[in-house]
Amino acid sequence: MRTLRGNQALCEALAQEMERDERVFVFGEDVARHGGVFRVTESLLGRFGPTRVIDTPISESGMVGLAVGAALMGMRPVVEIQFTDLVTIAMDQIVNSAAKARYVHDGAMHAPLVVRTVNLGKGTVYSSQALEAWFVHVPGLKVVTPSNPYDAKGLLISAIRDPDPVIFIEHKSLYGMRGPVPEEPYAIPFGRAEVRRQGADVTVVAWSAAVALVEEAAEELVGEGVEVEVINLRTLIPFDKDSVLDSVKKTGRLVLVEEAVRRGGVGAEIAAAVVESEAFGYLQAPIVRVANPGVPVPHSAALHRFAFPHKDDVIAAVRRVVAYA
Repeated sequence: MRTLRGNQALCEALAQEMERDERVFVFGEDVARHGGVFRVTESLLGRFGPTRVIDTPISESGMVGLAVGAALMGMRPVVEIQFTDLVTIAMDQIVNSAAKARYVHDGAMHAPLVVRTVNLGKGTVYSSQALEAWFVHVPGLKVVTPSNPYDAKGLLISAIRDPDPVIFIEHKSLYGMRGPVPEEPYAIPFGRAEVRRQGADVTVVAWSAAVALVEEAAEELVGEGVEVEVINLRTLIPFDKDSVLDSVKKTGRLVLVEEAVRRGGVGAEIAAAVVESEAFGYLQAPIVRVANPGVPVPHSAALHRFAFPHKDDVIAAVRRVVAYA
């Protein structure tokens, strides 16, 4: 199978859905003439014209407000917010307008829009937060976190076709990552995790950029005789609880890895789901979370090691649960 970079896979998903459905249009800052800051929308303006690929002013609240209105009137808007920190400016439109549309209209109206945004990871205090837990907390939103080019294309196609608002959180590391991607359109169902690696000793659940980190750690742990089962969650809402519980019943141990702040994070919700289920009786060690310890993202690259999960942190967490008596 041919390989694409993550930004190429996303662009292909947008183009194929725009060809399939004339209601789909793309807009945001620098998405048209510039082709997007990360080249996700490159070539779309030439193919679909300025009425379907639209550069906007710097106004995140206005952009998402437009998306909500267009979606309620039957369009399929895809709006780009250049990095996740900027969703703070559009929270009213996302949380109070888009997320509530189906409920307040008693199911008669939907808001089928996609908000694409980016976790930059190791950047600065104002552009590198991982805020997915905010959206997981809001009824009415679906939250998607692709970790590789194949997932990026299939999940974005599903997001555009979904009848409800989707927060589609990409990661900067995804854009340059290469991987196999089918040329034909395909949709990856929401709420279906992927077991990236089979293992019998410990389950490690991750999403977004943390998946590659966990796979690297798992490969190194083979030399110690530890077989890690790696689960790529793909979507946070809906959450594939069954896959996680089945794996925990098999391994008896669970480690959760995320770039976001540990306190109140998605990992805490997954841990609670395991403890509240029949899988709790299978646990042979405490659940361990590897995440940002609760600090702003530092500008200094030398300090990133203390704010973001590292391969060694994952290895240490796995060793801890495996050794627990």
